[in-house]
Amino acid sequence: MKIFSTQQIAVIDQFTIEQEPISDLDLMERASLQMTNWVVQNISNEKKLMFFAGPGNNGGDALAVARLLADLDYQCEMFVLDFGKGLKGAPAQNLIRLKEQRKVLVQMIASEDDLPVIEKEHVVLDGLFGSGLNRMLDGLPATIVERVNASGAKVVAIDIPSGLMGEDNSTNDRSRIVKAEHTLTLQFPKLSFFFPEHEALLGKVEVLPIGLHPQVIEETETPYCLLEPDLLEQKLICRSKFSHKGTFGHALLIAGSYGKMGASVLAANACLRSGVGLLTAHLPHSGYPIMQTALPEAMCSIDPSDLMFTEFPPLDHFSAIGIGPALGVKPNSRRALKQLLEAKPGKIVLDADALNILSMHPEWLKLLPVEAILTPHPKEFERLVGESSNSYTRLQRQRDFAREYQVYVVLKGAHTSIATPDGMVYFNNTGNPGMATAGSGDVLTGIILGLLAQAYEPLDAALLGVWIHGVAGDLAAERSGYHALIASDVIQSLGKAFLSLRK
Repeated sequence: MKIFSTQQIAVIDQFTIEQEPISDLDLMERASLQMTNWVVQNISNEKKLMFFAGPGNNGGDALAVARLLADLDYQCEMFVLDFGKGLKGAPAQNLIRLKEQRKVLVQMIASEDDLPVIEKEHVVLDGLFGSGLNRMLDGLPATIVERVNASGAKVVAIDIPSGLMGEDNSTNDRSRIVKAEHTLTLQFPKLSFFFPEHEALLGKVEVLPIGLHPQVIEETETPYCLLEPDLLEQKLICRSKFSHKGTFGHALLIAGSYGKMGASVLAANACLRSGVGLLTAHLPHSGYPIMQTALPEAMCSIDPSDLMFTEFPPLDHFSAIGIGPALGVKPNSRRALKQLLEAKPGKIVLDADALNILSMHPEWLKLLPVEAILTPHPKEFERLVGESSNSYTRLQRQRDFAREYQVYVVLKGAHTSIATPDGMVYFNNTGNPGMATAGSGDVLTGIILGLLAQAYEPLDAALLGVWIHGVAGDLAAERSGYHALIASDVIQSLGKAFLSLRK
């Protein structure tokens, strides 16, 4: 699913109006019917609904939804923000329709004295401002938001919580943004929905289709997309019955140090469960009995050091390399990583301490192979590029880094984002809070390594790896819940996660 800017959405709306053709009023009615259906399915008509409408299309939606719900015997009150200029276009027409219906009390809000008392048992439907807002709320609108948030009432935001901008909120004030329990966004999620600092403002997001024209959606380019299973299913490589283990590649995993061999075992196990034909784990001598006992399917390459990574085996026989989990950052390991990069390896995924070493030696970044995959968590990424004050800035740095070094940057989080060398960013919506646990990142590294070794293109390996990792986590959480989930549970669910793409 494409993620468009607010300006692009306005163009798509207009194209739909002209080419379907449909009037802007009827398009607003179509969107309002979708929201009305959601309310009917989720909110009792015994609840009192308080609507707040602004001067734009979000206000027009609110006016239409109130009218439609009043016809279904919902108790609705409407409060329209009055800037003294009146409403125009479709919102003005919907205000006339609502007044002519004579079922909903409509009050104009011109000052604080006009504000209603909002009780905790009420349900607020917020249609004050949309995603096109380009500055922080102040004055009367900010006061309304303050009152809504302080009321304790359940809030349903129409398209976007009022006060939240569609993309960059770096100059915004969270206290001036409506805090919604549900956000009913129309046709497309907004870019700002994928940033962690906005989670508490959005509540649960529902994407409601409103029938915008498919031609303009397909033709409009955007650097941002949301991963969907239909796209990923097409990327899965089918297995011939005449295949053998050599068909599916030979992965080299360089991971683990004394006292931290668990990371190597987790990554190796995930790699094997991702379908790789052969796996060699390079590890310190102290890790050899651990790996051979835990994973008899894995072969081992033993480092001369008993404690850490100091050298690597000949690379000729490996179709992909994964390096970093629990590697350590001792001088010998740093030197060995540099030598590995200087050897110009082919497909490679770098995680954890491999990234920490690069942040200690930024001059080595130029050694990264084209289309290498980096899988940092936010702190590791911060060490590489510097601190970001907000998620939008960090996203732009992620894109810039991927383009500058021609690599893939998989920035892990609630909505893991994959930035590509050509400036695209894909967001993932699988996974859950239970996956915020030790070893979860090592599992992701193993999955991506396994896919790379099987001759998947780096982009496909990154996208599939992230999505499958999240689905496996969701399946594991169904069994154990969030609190008890551990990384090994995710590995156990990988088989079903892959099968889910074949349905």
